[in-house]
Amino acid sequence: MKTLHISKLHSGGLITNYFCSSKCKHCLYGCGPEWEKRYITPDQAEKNLVKVRSLGCSSVHIGGGEPFLRPESLIEVLQVARKVGVDIEYVETNSSWYNNEEEACALLEKLKEEGLGTILVSVSPFHNEFIPFNKVKGVINACRIAGVNIFPWLKAFVPETGSFNENRTHSLEEYEKRFGDKYVIELISRYGLTMRGRTLKTYAGKLNRRPLEEILKVNGGGCYELSDISHFHVDLFGNYIPGLCTGLSIAVDDLGEMLGMLEYPVLNMLHDKGIGAFFEFAVSSYGFKPAREYLSKCELCFDIRRHIVINRKLVSKELQPLEFYTNV
Repeated sequence: MKTLHISKLHSGGLITNYFCSSKCKHCLYGCGPEWEKRYITPDQAEKNLVKVRSLGCSSVHIGGGEPFLRPESLIEVLQVARKVGVDIEYVETNSSWYNNEEEACALLEKLKEEGLGTILVSVSPFHNEFIPFNKVKGVINACRIAGVNIFPWLKAFVPETGSFNENRTHSLEEYEKRFGDKYVIELISRYGLTMRGRTLKTYAGKLNRRPLEEILKVNGGGCYELSDISHFHVDLFGNYIPGLCTGLSIAVDDLGEMLGMLEYPVLNMLHDKGIGAFFEFAVSSYGFKPAREYLSKCELCFDIRRHIVINRKLVSKELQPLEFYTNV
């Protein structure tokens, strides 16, 4: 069997925390208020950043969860990045922390002194279910005053989100009522959604499903996306998430090395032989009973892994973090 090997990294991010003020229906990482309130330590941040730099990546973004929920810890991460020579491209935020202009500007100025140059401000109907648009506008305005660059993701949603009452939240159903029944479906391409994580649950009843046999037949090869290094993430627990396949993990310490079969049987099986081999393994070894239909091989893979983690109580370094499987 050909083993997975992450020998270099191109572009990615550092996940500081999974707990969040929102529980967005598109969240790849299943973040939300239910997660344990843990934030990356300076030591783990340094370990992660030194490793990614050694593999050729000299700049990262910072995301979560919501990184701004612990500003002092975010400052420590910025200080670590400067210490080890890794540039911070931007820090993501949903703007929930905004209370008033004075406090926001003071915080942004402090973060700017530590190396923060750009903030990615989330603007979307998914976020608007939890964050009133006036907070988003407040952060954008504070950035302009403090001299911090703004990266709105996505600017195209500003007219739509701004068409509602800006002082309260609005459900996706409200957006569908105003902009049409296909609005949420169209968000897949407009937002560039990755159909994994919580997105699978959100769109389970909205997209065409295919028989299990067809899913297995058309996905006969290996899952080569696991080796994609174009947009990676490393998290506060020291996990590298391969190919944006959340819930799968490689220990940061093991990056750069061939992944052994004993420690990483699932990842190597998926990478080399694909979902069919993993399905057969799960049925024979863990008594997995599939549904009749799935959206994709990714939904089938997640269903298998959730069964192994939740129902069979398997604790494995390659199926992490465990809270992902209960919170997604």
